Amino acid sequence: MARIRTFAPRTLALTAALAALLASAQPAGAAPAVNGSTPIAQYWMDIATFNMMGMDEMPEMAGMAGMMGGMMGRNAMTGRDGRHAKGVGNFGETKGGGIGRRVDIALYTRNKPAGTSALQELPAGADLGAAPLHLVTPPREAAQRGDDEVSYPERPRGRILFYWGCSESVKPGQPRILDMGKLSAQDYGSFMQGRSVVDRGARAEAGYAIWPNERENSQIPRRATLVGEHSVSGDGVPPGLEFRIDAEHDFMPSLQVDASGDLNDSIRVRWQPLAQARAYLLTAMSGGMDGNDAPEMVIWSSSEPPEPGFGLLTYISNANIDRWLKDRVLLPANQGECAVPKGIFAKGEGAMLQAIAYGNELNLVHPPRPADPKAPWQPEWSVRVRNKSVAMNMLGQDNPAMPAQRGESRRRNQEQEDTRPGARKLLKGLFGH
Repeated sequence: MARIRTFAPRTLALTAALAALLASAQPAGAAPAVNGSTPIAQYWMDIATFNMMGMDEMPEMAGMAGMMGGMMGRNAMTGRDGRHAKGVGNFGETKGGGIGRRVDIALYTRNKPAGTSALQELPAGADLGAAPLHLVTPPREAAQRGDDEVSYPERPRGRILFYWGCSESVKPGQPRILDMGKLSAQDYGSFMQGRSVVDRGARAEAGYAIWPNERENSQIPRRATLVGEHSVSGDGVPPGLEFRIDAEHDFMPSLQVDASGDLNDSIRVRWQPLAQARAYLLTAMSGGMDGNDAPEMVIWSSSEPPEPGFGLLTYISNANIDRWLKDRVLLPANQGECAVPKGIFAKGEGAMLQAIAYGNELNLVHPPRPADPKAPWQPEWSVRVRNKSVAMNMLGQDNPAMPAQRGESRRRNQEQEDTRPGARKLLKGLFGH
């Protein structure tokens, strides 16, 4: 029976330090520009599909999944005023994750800058748990500046080893090594410098009406769809805010990733390419202890150039996807496998893989921009819809949803315990429950 590896508390402390340093380096979302071509109303919809260990639903652990999504999505609920929105329900989970399907919607109209309420009519059969959707502007808490900072009684100890690229063996010049006990946060930023994107989607900013919220906080079933005609109306919303979502911009299927194998060997990660995907990115992380009983973390990404990818595990615009495909940072839409270099996670106490399939971004504006750049233009509304599919697996564990792709690995591990209880053990180890 295979051993289920979990992360030790000391390793988690180093992980928290890295997460805090990384978060401080990420760019904040930009305020809506107000000029002659800024729409009166701006609407954002973020769509996400998540699975963990191949599972799309895990009702018995829904609370834990929600806690993970809430922690990861907190920045989506904190505006540029430094204040946290109240009464948001499970808004923000498209940013962080969980299990299943998630939607975040935000609406801003400069006719009601302090906020408004609105109704969104849905296509028949959407099955989001409410019809129509009630978008409301949540109140703001007191200023929260600095409350997300992580403090440490002493400088964190440990090393970070960074590898990159799809390859069965470690490439020359790798890994990069960072000693946390000797370098500053600025040194870390230089060591892990990578690409990142500004959040251009749904956020619970001051004056924004959002869904879900405290009034409607539904869990979205797998059969839900957004394909069809949508309309939004409310106080201060220009009439005629109507748009259509097609299958290309609907919920993406669950990204099923097989990461089975021996951590002492090269692991060939496989997935079935999704029809809606424009590109993919894989990252993996493992924690353990070195010979001096200090935490040691190993990080890997599928990027061909040295790109850690942490700033890219989110929605990316179509233009950036195309650019970073050309730079070989992202994997092409028709690719379905990538090799993790041999043995780089062999000493760890557990290796976690995250894979993201980037969907297509839909941008609409009404009325459209005139062909003549000198012609006057005052758009009434704009719509931005984004989608993605994210999978999280333990590296070296079978995915029960992909029996056809496990092949010989499955036969080698016929006595391995089912991944579902393994997932429970892992999550309990991560969160101490």
